[in-house]
Amino acid sequence: MRLRPYQEEAVRAIEDGWSTFQKQLLVLPTGCGKTVVFSRIAQDRTKRGKVLILAHRDELIEQARDKYHTLTGSTAGKIKGSENELMPVTVGSVQTMMRRAEKFPTDYFKTVIVDEAHHSLSDSYQRILTHFDADVLGVTATPDRGDKKSLGRYYDNLAYEYSLRQAVADGYLCQMKARTVPLPIDLSQVKVKVGDFEVNSIAETLEPYLPKIAEAIMEYAADRKTVVFCPLISIAQELASMIHGAREVNGSSPDRKEAIEWFDKAGAGAVLCNAMLLTEGWDCPSVDCVVVLRPTKIRSLYCQMIGRGTRLAPGKKDLLILDFLWMSQKHDLCKPADLSVDNVEDKAYVTSKSEEEEIDLFGAASDAVEARRSKLAEELAAQAKKKSKLLDPLQWFVSIDGMDLADYEPTFAWESQPASDKQIRMIEGYGISAENMSKGQASQIIDRLMNRRKSGLATPKQVHCLERFGYRNVGTWTFQQATARINELAAVNWKKYLLRVKPEDFVWTA
Repeated sequence: MRLRPYQEEAVRAIEDGWSTFQKQLLVLPTGCGKTVVFSRIAQDRTKRGKVLILAHRDELIEQARDKYHTLTGSTAGKIKGSENELMPVTVGSVQTMMRRAEKFPTDYFKTVIVDEAHHSLSDSYQRILTHFDADVLGVTATPDRGDKKSLGRYYDNLAYEYSLRQAVADGYLCQMKARTVPLPIDLSQVKVKVGDFEVNSIAETLEPYLPKIAEAIMEYAADRKTVVFCPLISIAQELASMIHGAREVNGSSPDRKEAIEWFDKAGAGAVLCNAMLLTEGWDCPSVDCVVVLRPTKIRSLYCQMIGRGTRLAPGKKDLLILDFLWMSQKHDLCKPADLSVDNVEDKAYVTSKSEEEEIDLFGAASDAVEARRSKLAEELAAQAKKKSKLLDPLQWFVSIDGMDLADYEPTFAWESQPASDKQIRMIEGYGISAENMSKGQASQIIDRLMNRRKSGLATPKQVHCLERFGYRNVGTWTFQQATARINELAAVNWKKYLLRVKPEDFVWTA
Protein backbone atom coordinates (compact mmCIF):
# COMPACT_ATOMS: atom_id res chain seq x y z
CA MET A 1 0.00 0.00 0.00
CA ARG A 2 1.52 3.31 -1.14
CA LEU A 3 1.06 6.28 1.15
CA ARG A 4 -0.30 9.52 -0.23
CA PRO A 5 2.14 12.49 -0.25
CA TYR A 6 0.61 14.12 2.85
CA GLN A 7 0.66 10.78 4.68
CA GLU A 8 4.37 10.41 3.94
CA GLU A 9 4.93 13.97 5.18
CA ALA A 10 3.03 13.14 8.36
CA VAL A 11 5.15 10.06 9.04
CA ARG A 12 8.38 12.04 8.59
CA ALA A 13 7.16 14.92 10.75
CA ILE A 14 6.15 12.59 13.59
CA GLU A 15 9.44 10.69 13.56
CA ASP A 16 11.39 13.97 13.50
CA GLY A 17 9.23 15.44 16.27
CA TRP A 18 9.96 12.59 18.67
CA SER A 19 13.57 13.73 18.82
CA THR A 20 12.32 16.76 20.80
CA PHE A 21 8.82 15.99 22.07
CA GLN A 22 7.57 12.88 23.84
CA LYS A 23 3.82 13.42 23.31
CA GLN A 24 2.68 14.48 19.86
CA LEU A 25 -0.56 15.05 17.97
CA LEU A 26 -1.49 14.13 14.41
CA VAL A 27 -4.56 15.85 12.95
CA LEU A 28 -6.15 14.36 9.83
CA PRO A 29 -9.75 14.87 8.66
CA THR A 30 -12.07 11.88 8.64
CA GLY A 31 -11.50 9.96 5.41
CA CYS A 32 -7.84 10.90 5.02
CA GLY A 33 -6.38 7.64 6.27
CA LYS A 34 -5.31 8.24 9.84
CA THR A 35 -5.32 4.47 10.43
CA VAL A 36 -2.96 4.03 7.48
CA VAL A 37 -0.57 6.64 8.90
CA PHE A 38 -0.45 5.29 12.42
CA SER A 39 -0.14 1.71 11.11
CA ARG A 40 3.01 2.76 9.23
CA ILE A 41 4.27 4.57 12.33
CA ALA A 42 3.58 1.47 14.43
CA GLN A 43 5.49 -0.74 12.00
CA ASP A 44 8.49 1.60 11.99
CA ARG A 45 8.50 1.98 15.78
CA THR A 46 8.77 -1.76 16.40
CA LYS A 47 12.50 -1.26 15.79
CA ARG A 48 12.56 0.58 19.13
CA GLY A 49 10.32 -1.82 21.04
CA LYS A 50 6.72 -2.91 21.49
CA VAL A 51 3.86 -0.67 20.34
CA LEU A 52 0.39 -0.26 21.89
CA ILE A 53 -2.52 1.18 19.90
CA LEU A 54 -5.42 2.31 22.11
CA ALA A 55 -9.03 2.36 20.90
CA HIS A 56 -12.33 2.57 22.77
CA ARG A 57 -14.78 0.77 20.46
CA ASP A 58 -14.88 -2.70 18.91
CA GLU A 59 -15.16 -1.27 15.40
CA LEU A 60 -12.03 0.86 15.88
CA ILE A 61 -10.07 -2.03 17.38
CA GLU A 62 -10.84 -4.32 14.45
CA GLN A 63 -10.32 -1.51 11.94
CA ALA A 64 -6.83 -0.85 13.34
CA ARG A 65 -5.91 -4.55 13.26
CA ASP A 66 -7.24 -5.03 9.73
CA LYS A 67 -5.45 -1.96 8.37
CA TYR A 68 -2.17 -2.91 10.07
CA HIS A 69 -2.34 -6.38 8.54
CA THR A 70 -3.21 -4.99 5.09
CA LEU A 71 -0.41 -2.45 5.20
CA THR A 72 2.37 -4.57 6.68
CA GLY A 73 1.36 -8.19 6.19
CA SER A 74 1.86 -8.74 9.93
CA THR A 75 -0.76 -9.51 12.57
CA ALA A 76 -1.40 -7.13 15.45
CA GLY A 77 -2.15 -8.55 18.89
CA LYS A 78 -5.30 -7.79 20.84
CA ILE A 79 -6.07 -6.98 24.47
CA LYS A 80 -9.80 -6.94 25.13
CA GLY A 81 -11.86 -8.66 27.80
CA SER A 82 -10.41 -12.14 28.26
CA GLU A 83 -8.20 -11.83 25.17
CA ASN A 84 -4.55 -11.14 25.93
CA GLU A 85 -2.66 -11.68 22.67
CA LEU A 86 0.60 -9.72 22.83
CA MET A 87 2.57 -9.02 19.66
CA PRO A 88 5.21 -6.44 18.59
CA VAL A 89 2.17 -4.25 17.80
CA THR A 90 -0.88 -4.77 20.02
CA VAL A 91 -4.26 -3.07 19.77
CA GLY A 92 -5.78 -2.60 23.21
CA SER A 93 -9.26 -1.78 24.41
CA VAL A 94 -9.14 1.25 26.69
CA GLN A 95 -11.70 -0.32 29.02
CA THR A 96 -9.52 -3.43 29.44
CA MET A 97 -6.14 -1.70 29.50
CA MET A 98 -7.17 0.73 32.24
CA ARG A 99 -7.65 -2.30 34.51
CA ARG A 100 -4.50 -4.13 33.40
CA ALA A 101 -1.98 -1.35 32.78
CA GLU A 102 -0.30 -1.67 36.18
CA LYS A 103 0.40 -5.37 35.54
CA PHE A 104 2.85 -4.32 32.82
CA PRO A 105 6.32 -2.86 33.53
CA THR A 106 6.33 0.88 32.83
CA ASP A 107 8.78 0.37 29.96
CA TYR A 108 6.94 -2.58 28.36
CA PHE A 109 5.56 -0.46 25.52
CA LYS A 110 8.01 1.99 23.95
CA THR A 111 5.32 3.70 21.86
CA VAL A 112 1.62 4.30 22.59
CA ILE A 113 -0.70 5.44 19.79
CA VAL A 114 -4.10 6.85 20.80
CA ASP A 115 -6.83 6.57 18.19
CA GLU A 116 -9.53 9.28 18.53
CA ALA A 117 -7.17 11.31 20.72
CA HIS A 118 -9.86 13.81 21.73
CA HIS A 119 -10.78 11.20 24.37
CA SER A 120 -7.26 11.01 25.77
CA LEU A 121 -7.77 13.55 28.56
CA SER A 122 -10.37 11.34 30.27
CA ASP A 123 -9.46 9.46 33.45
CA SER A 124 -9.57 6.05 31.76
CA TYR A 125 -7.02 7.05 29.12
CA GLN A 126 -4.83 8.93 31.58
CA ARG A 127 -4.57 5.87 33.85
CA ILE A 128 -2.94 4.07 30.95
CA LEU A 129 -0.88 6.90 29.50
CA THR A 130 0.63 8.00 32.80
CA HIS A 131 1.64 4.42 33.66
CA PHE A 132 3.85 3.83 30.63
CA ASP A 133 7.10 5.67 30.03
CA ALA A 134 6.64 5.77 26.28
CA ASP A 135 6.55 8.08 23.30
CA VAL A 136 2.91 8.97 22.63
CA LEU A 137 1.11 9.80 19.40
CA GLY A 138 -2.49 11.03 19.58
CA VAL A 139 -4.50 10.91 16.35
CA THR A 140 -7.68 12.93 15.88
CA ALA A 141 -9.86 14.62 13.28
CA THR A 142 -9.82 18.37 12.78
CA PRO A 143 -10.18 20.10 16.17
CA ASP A 144 -10.92 23.78 16.75
CA ARG A 145 -8.85 26.14 18.87
CA GLY A 146 -10.63 25.15 22.06
CA ASP A 147 -10.06 21.46 21.41
CA LYS A 148 -6.40 22.09 20.61
CA LYS A 149 -5.89 24.08 23.79
CA SER A 150 -7.47 21.31 25.84
CA LEU A 151 -5.29 18.67 24.19
CA GLY A 152 -2.32 20.99 24.69
CA ARG A 153 -2.58 20.33 28.43
CA TYR A 154 -1.27 16.81 27.77
CA TYR A 155 0.40 16.77 24.34
CA ASP A 156 3.61 18.71 23.73
CA ASN A 157 3.48 19.27 20.01
CA LEU A 158 1.29 19.27 16.92
CA ALA A 159 3.54 17.19 14.68
CA TYR A 160 1.42 17.43 11.55
CA GLU A 161 -1.96 18.79 10.51
CA TYR A 162 -3.70 18.29 7.18
CA SER A 163 -6.71 20.53 6.99
CA LEU A 164 -10.14 19.59 5.70
CA ARG A 165 -9.94 22.45 3.24
CA GLN A 166 -6.61 21.24 1.86
CA ALA A 167 -7.88 17.67 1.57
CA VAL A 168 -10.83 18.89 -0.50
CA ALA A 169 -8.59 21.13 -2.62
CA ASP A 170 -6.17 18.23 -3.25
CA GLY A 171 -9.02 15.97 -4.36
CA TYR A 172 -8.84 13.45 -1.51
CA LEU A 173 -12.25 14.41 -0.09
CA CYS A 174 -15.38 15.57 -1.88
CA GLN A 175 -16.61 19.13 -2.30
CA MET A 176 -18.94 20.28 0.48
CA LYS A 177 -22.13 22.33 0.33
CA ALA A 178 -24.28 23.68 3.14
CA ARG A 179 -27.90 24.73 3.35
CA THR A 180 -29.64 26.16 6.38
CA VAL A 181 -33.31 25.20 6.44
CA PRO A 182 -35.45 28.16 7.65
CA LEU A 183 -36.89 26.21 10.56
CA PRO A 184 -36.02 27.96 13.85
CA ILE A 185 -35.40 25.44 16.65
CA ASP A 186 -35.00 27.09 20.04
CA LEU A 187 -32.16 25.59 22.11
CA SER A 188 -32.06 28.38 24.68
CA GLN A 189 -33.70 26.22 27.36
CA VAL A 190 -31.76 23.02 26.60
CA LYS A 191 -29.66 21.88 29.56
CA VAL A 192 -25.88 21.67 29.34
CA LYS A 193 -23.99 18.80 30.97
CA VAL A 194 -20.22 18.22 30.97
CA GLY A 195 -19.71 21.01 28.45
CA ASP A 196 -22.29 19.92 25.88
CA PHE A 197 -26.04 19.86 25.32
CA GLU A 198 -27.79 17.14 27.36
CA VAL A 199 -29.33 14.60 24.98
CA ASN A 200 -32.63 14.07 26.84
CA SER A 201 -33.18 17.81 26.96
CA ILE A 202 -32.39 18.08 23.22
CA ALA A 203 -34.89 15.31 22.49
CA GLU A 204 -37.68 17.06 24.39
CA THR A 205 -37.02 20.28 22.48
CA LEU A 206 -36.67 18.56 19.11
CA GLU A 207 -39.72 16.31 19.14
CA PRO A 208 -42.35 18.93 18.19
CA TYR A 209 -40.26 19.90 15.15
CA LEU A 210 -39.87 16.35 13.74
CA PRO A 211 -42.70 16.55 11.15
CA LYS A 212 -41.20 19.75 9.67
CA ILE A 213 -37.69 18.24 9.79
CA ALA A 214 -38.94 15.17 7.92
CA GLU A 215 -40.51 17.41 5.27
CA ALA A 216 -37.25 19.35 4.89
CA ILE A 217 -35.20 16.15 4.41
CA MET A 218 -37.64 14.90 1.76
CA GLU A 219 -37.58 18.29 0.01
CA TYR A 220 -33.87 19.11 0.02
CA ALA A 221 -32.35 15.60 -0.02
CA ALA A 222 -34.80 13.66 -2.19
CA ASP A 223 -32.06 12.87 -4.72
CA ARG A 224 -29.39 12.13 -2.12
CA LYS A 225 -28.33 9.32 0.20
CA THR A 226 -28.80 10.67 3.70
CA VAL A 227 -27.62 9.73 7.19
CA VAL A 228 -29.30 11.50 10.11
CA PHE A 229 -27.74 11.79 13.58
CA CYS A 230 -30.28 12.05 16.41
CA PRO A 231 -29.89 12.56 20.19
CA LEU A 232 -31.91 9.48 21.27
CA ILE A 233 -33.03 6.18 19.75
CA SER A 234 -36.67 7.16 20.25
CA ILE A 235 -36.18 10.32 18.20
CA ALA A 236 -34.40 8.39 15.44
CA GLN A 237 -37.24 5.85 15.32
CA GLU A 238 -39.94 8.50 15.28
CA LEU A 239 -38.25 10.50 12.53
CA ALA A 240 -37.66 7.38 10.39
CA SER A 241 -41.37 6.57 10.62
CA MET A 242 -42.18 9.97 9.08
CA ILE A 243 -39.93 9.57 6.02
CA HIS A 244 -41.05 7.17 3.32
CA GLY A 245 -38.63 4.25 3.03
CA ALA A 246 -36.31 5.46 5.82
CA ARG A 247 -34.85 3.04 8.35
CA GLU A 248 -33.47 3.38 11.89
CA VAL A 249 -30.54 1.50 13.38
CA ASN A 250 -29.18 1.32 16.93
CA GLY A 251 -26.88 -0.86 19.00
CA SER A 252 -29.75 -3.14 20.06
CA SER A 253 -31.41 -3.46 16.66
CA PRO A 254 -31.94 -7.18 15.84
CA ASP A 255 -31.55 -6.30 12.15
CA ARG A 256 -28.62 -3.92 12.69
CA LYS A 257 -26.29 -5.69 10.25
CA GLU A 258 -29.01 -6.10 7.65
CA ALA A 259 -30.06 -2.43 7.90
CA ILE A 260 -26.49 -1.19 7.45
CA GLU A 261 -25.94 -3.53 4.49
CA TRP A 262 -29.21 -2.28 2.94
CA PHE A 263 -28.06 1.31 3.28
CA ASP A 264 -24.60 0.55 1.87
CA LYS A 265 -26.20 -0.79 -1.32
CA ALA A 266 -29.04 1.75 -1.50
CA GLY A 267 -29.11 4.66 -3.91
CA ALA A 268 -30.56 8.16 -3.99
CA GLY A 269 -33.47 8.77 -1.64
CA ALA A 270 -32.30 6.31 1.05
CA VAL A 271 -32.37 7.68 4.61
CA LEU A 272 -30.78 6.03 7.67
CA CYS A 273 -31.51 7.50 11.12
CA ASN A 274 -29.33 6.67 14.13
CA ALA A 275 -28.66 7.90 17.64
CA MET A 276 -24.88 8.46 17.41
CA LEU A 277 -24.18 4.81 16.61
CA LEU A 278 -22.44 5.62 13.34
CA THR A 279 -20.11 8.45 14.44
CA GLU A 280 -16.96 6.28 14.60
CA GLY A 281 -15.73 3.15 12.84
CA TRP A 282 -18.38 3.13 10.10
CA ASP A 283 -17.69 4.01 6.47
CA CYS A 284 -20.18 4.44 3.65
CA PRO A 285 -18.48 6.62 1.00
CA SER A 286 -21.64 6.99 -1.11
CA VAL A 287 -23.38 9.08 1.60
CA ASP A 288 -23.87 12.53 0.09
CA CYS A 289 -26.10 14.22 2.67
CA VAL A 290 -25.60 14.50 6.43
CA VAL A 291 -28.22 15.89 8.81
CA VAL A 292 -27.08 16.68 12.36
CA LEU A 293 -30.05 16.66 14.74
CA ARG A 294 -27.77 16.21 17.71
CA PRO A 295 -26.55 19.81 18.14
CA THR A 296 -23.18 19.94 19.86
CA LYS A 297 -20.57 22.36 21.15
CA ILE A 298 -17.77 19.83 20.58
CA ARG A 299 -16.16 20.24 17.19
CA SER A 300 -14.45 16.84 17.19
CA LEU A 301 -17.87 15.20 17.57
CA TYR A 302 -19.37 17.42 14.88
CA CYS A 303 -16.49 16.61 12.51
CA GLN A 304 -17.02 12.90 13.07
CA MET A 305 -20.68 13.16 12.10
CA ILE A 306 -19.99 15.26 9.01
CA GLY A 307 -17.06 13.00 8.16
CA ARG A 308 -19.43 10.15 7.39
CA GLY A 309 -20.14 11.91 4.10
CA THR A 310 -16.81 13.47 3.07
CA ARG A 311 -15.30 10.45 1.32
CA LEU A 312 -15.14 10.14 -2.45
CA ALA A 313 -17.30 7.62 -4.30
CA PRO A 314 -18.07 6.83 -7.97
CA GLY A 315 -20.73 9.19 -9.29
CA LYS A 316 -20.70 11.33 -6.15
CA LYS A 317 -20.44 15.07 -6.85
CA ASP A 318 -20.45 16.60 -3.39
CA LEU A 319 -21.71 16.39 0.17
CA LEU A 320 -24.71 18.43 1.31
CA ILE A 321 -24.81 19.38 5.00
CA LEU A 322 -28.43 20.09 5.89
CA ASP A 323 -28.52 22.44 8.88
CA PHE A 324 -31.35 24.18 10.75
CA LEU A 325 -31.79 27.57 12.38
CA TRP A 326 -30.66 26.48 15.81
CA MET A 327 -31.50 29.31 18.20
CA SER A 328 -28.96 29.36 21.03
CA GLN A 329 -28.24 31.98 23.69
CA LYS A 330 -24.49 31.69 23.05
CA HIS A 331 -22.56 31.48 19.80
CA ASP A 332 -20.88 28.21 20.73
CA LEU A 333 -22.94 25.76 18.69
CA CYS A 334 -21.06 23.87 15.96
CA LYS A 335 -22.29 24.78 12.49
CA PRO A 336 -21.10 23.97 8.94
CA ALA A 337 -19.04 27.19 9.00
CA ASP A 338 -16.87 25.68 11.74
CA LEU A 339 -15.53 23.19 9.18
CA SER A 340 -14.11 25.90 6.95
CA VAL A 341 -13.09 28.87 9.12
CA ASP A 342 -11.94 29.63 12.68
CA ASN A 343 -12.37 33.37 12.96
CA VAL A 344 -15.67 34.50 14.57
CA GLU A 345 -16.31 37.16 11.90
CA ASP A 346 -15.72 34.65 9.11
CA LYS A 347 -18.07 32.11 10.71
CA ALA A 348 -20.84 34.70 10.93
CA TYR A 349 -20.35 35.58 7.25
CA VAL A 350 -20.49 31.94 6.06
CA THR A 351 -23.46 31.11 8.30
CA SER A 352 -25.45 34.09 7.04
CA LYS A 353 -24.78 33.06 3.43
CA SER A 354 -26.00 29.50 4.09
CA GLU A 355 -29.24 30.95 5.45
CA GLU A 356 -29.83 32.69 2.11
CA GLU A 357 -29.05 29.81 -0.28
CA GLU A 358 -27.17 26.55 -0.73
CA ILE A 359 -23.50 27.49 -0.67
CA ASP A 360 -20.14 26.00 -1.53
CA LEU A 361 -18.68 25.81 1.97
CA PHE A 362 -15.05 26.59 1.16
CA GLY A 363 -15.91 29.10 -1.54
CA ALA A 364 -17.93 31.08 1.01
CA ALA A 365 -15.05 30.72 3.48
CA SER A 366 -12.64 32.24 0.94
CA ASP A 367 -15.04 35.13 0.39
CA ALA A 368 -15.26 35.68 4.16
CA VAL A 369 -11.49 35.72 4.64
CA GLU A 370 -11.03 38.04 1.66
CA ALA A 371 -13.68 40.46 2.96
CA ARG A 372 -11.96 40.62 6.34
CA ARG A 373 -8.51 40.91 4.74
CA SER A 374 -9.63 43.77 2.48
CA LYS A 375 -11.12 45.64 5.42
CA LEU A 376 -7.92 45.21 7.40
CA ALA A 377 -5.81 46.22 4.41
CA GLU A 378 -7.62 49.55 4.23
CA GLU A 379 -6.97 50.17 7.92
CA LEU A 380 -3.29 49.37 7.47
CA ALA A 381 -2.81 51.40 4.29
CA ALA A 382 -2.06 54.64 6.12
CA GLN A 383 0.27 52.89 8.54
CA ALA A 384 2.24 51.42 5.63
CA LYS A 385 3.38 54.91 4.59
CA LYS A 386 4.98 55.63 7.95
CA LYS A 387 8.74 55.46 8.04
CA SER A 388 9.81 52.30 9.77
CA LYS A 389 12.82 50.08 9.33
CA LEU A 390 10.85 46.87 9.95
CA LEU A 391 7.54 45.67 8.53
CA ASP A 392 4.67 45.20 10.97
CA PRO A 393 3.81 41.45 11.02
CA LEU A 394 0.08 42.08 10.63
CA GLN A 395 0.70 44.22 7.58
CA TRP A 396 2.75 41.40 6.06
CA PHE A 397 0.05 38.80 6.89
CA VAL A 398 -2.55 40.90 5.07
CA SER A 399 -0.31 41.45 2.06
CA ILE A 400 0.55 37.76 1.56
CA ASP A 401 -3.01 36.45 2.11
CA GLY A 402 -1.79 35.03 5.41
CA MET A 403 -4.89 35.52 7.54
CA ASP A 404 -4.24 32.13 9.12
CA LEU A 405 -1.08 33.66 10.59
CA ALA A 406 -3.09 36.66 11.79
CA ASP A 407 -5.50 34.28 13.55
CA TYR A 408 -2.74 32.25 15.22
CA GLU A 409 -3.13 31.44 18.90
CA PRO A 410 -0.65 29.33 20.93
CA THR A 411 -1.77 25.80 21.80
CA PHE A 412 1.14 24.15 23.60
CA ALA A 413 3.17 25.52 26.51
CA TRP A 414 6.34 25.97 24.47
CA GLU A 415 4.47 28.04 21.86
CA SER A 416 3.61 30.68 24.48
CA GLN A 417 7.25 31.24 25.46
CA PRO A 418 9.01 34.35 24.10
CA ALA A 419 10.65 33.94 20.71
CA SER A 420 14.27 32.85 20.91
CA ASP A 421 17.11 35.20 20.02
CA LYS A 422 17.83 33.05 16.95
CA GLN A 423 14.20 33.33 15.78
CA ILE A 424 14.18 37.10 16.33
CA ARG A 425 17.43 37.57 14.40
CA MET A 426 16.13 35.50 11.51
CA ILE A 427 12.73 37.23 11.29
CA GLU A 428 14.11 40.73 11.66
CA GLY A 429 16.86 39.84 9.16
CA TYR A 430 14.07 39.38 6.64
CA GLY A 431 12.68 42.80 7.53
CA ILE A 432 9.77 41.89 9.80
CA SER A 433 9.39 43.18 13.34
CA ALA A 434 9.54 40.40 15.95
CA GLU A 435 8.65 42.61 18.90
CA ASN A 436 6.67 40.73 21.63
CA MET A 437 6.47 37.66 19.40
CA SER A 438 5.92 34.21 20.93
CA LYS A 439 8.02 31.19 20.01
CA GLY A 440 5.06 29.48 18.37
CA GLN A 441 4.16 32.46 16.19
CA ALA A 442 7.81 32.97 15.26
CA SER A 443 8.00 29.32 14.21
CA GLN A 444 4.90 29.73 12.01
CA ILE A 445 6.35 32.87 10.38
CA ILE A 446 9.73 31.27 9.72
CA ASP A 447 8.04 28.27 8.08
CA ARG A 448 6.05 30.63 5.85
CA LEU A 449 9.18 32.62 4.96
CA MET A 450 11.01 29.45 3.94
CA ASN A 451 8.09 28.27 1.81
CA ARG A 452 7.79 31.65 0.12
CA ARG A 453 11.49 31.71 -0.65
CA LYS A 454 11.26 28.24 -2.26
CA SER A 455 8.26 29.43 -4.29
CA GLY A 456 10.07 32.55 -5.54
CA LEU A 457 7.68 35.08 -4.01
CA ALA A 458 8.40 38.69 -3.03
CA THR A 459 10.60 39.26 0.01
CA PRO A 460 9.25 41.06 3.09
CA LYS A 461 11.65 43.95 2.36
CA GLN A 462 10.26 44.27 -1.15
CA VAL A 463 6.75 44.25 0.30
CA HIS A 464 7.67 46.90 2.85
CA CYS A 465 9.40 49.06 0.25
CA LEU A 466 6.64 49.04 -2.35
CA GLU A 467 3.67 49.27 0.01
CA ARG A 468 5.18 52.39 1.59
CA PHE A 469 4.86 53.96 -1.84
CA GLY A 470 1.22 53.04 -2.37
CA TYR A 471 1.33 49.56 -3.91
CA ARG A 472 -1.14 47.04 -2.44
CA ASN A 473 -0.94 43.29 -1.90
CA VAL A 474 2.68 43.12 -3.00
CA GLY A 475 3.00 39.93 -0.96
CA THR A 476 1.19 38.03 -3.70
CA TRP A 477 3.75 39.15 -6.31
CA THR A 478 6.70 37.04 -7.40
CA PHE A 479 10.23 38.09 -6.53
CA GLN A 480 10.85 38.93 -10.21
CA GLN A 481 7.69 41.08 -10.43
CA ALA A 482 8.64 43.07 -7.33
CA THR A 483 12.24 43.46 -8.55
CA ALA A 484 11.05 44.68 -11.95
CA ARG A 485 8.79 47.30 -10.36
CA ILE A 486 11.56 48.57 -8.10
CA ASN A 487 13.86 48.83 -11.14
CA GLU A 488 11.18 50.71 -13.07
CA LEU A 489 10.83 53.19 -10.23
CA ALA A 490 14.58 53.64 -10.12
CA ALA A 491 14.62 54.31 -13.87
CA VAL A 492 12.23 57.25 -13.48
CA ASN A 493 14.52 58.97 -11.00
CA TRP A 494 13.19 57.54 -7.75
CA LYS A 495 16.52 58.59 -6.28
CA LYS A 496 15.70 60.00 -2.89
CA TYR A 497 14.68 56.61 -1.58
CA LEU A 498 17.13 54.50 -3.59
CA LEU A 499 20.11 56.41 -2.22
CA ARG A 500 19.34 54.83 1.16
CA VAL A 501 19.12 51.21 -0.01
CA LYS A 502 21.26 48.64 -1.74
CA PRO A 503 20.08 46.09 -4.31
CA GLU A 504 21.03 43.22 -2.02
CA ASP A 505 18.59 44.53 0.60
CA PHE A 506 15.76 43.02 -1.43
CA VAL A 507 17.29 39.60 -2.07
CA TRP A 508 16.26 36.40 -0.24
CA THR A 509 19.18 35.35 1.97
CA ALA A 510 19.86 32.12 3.84
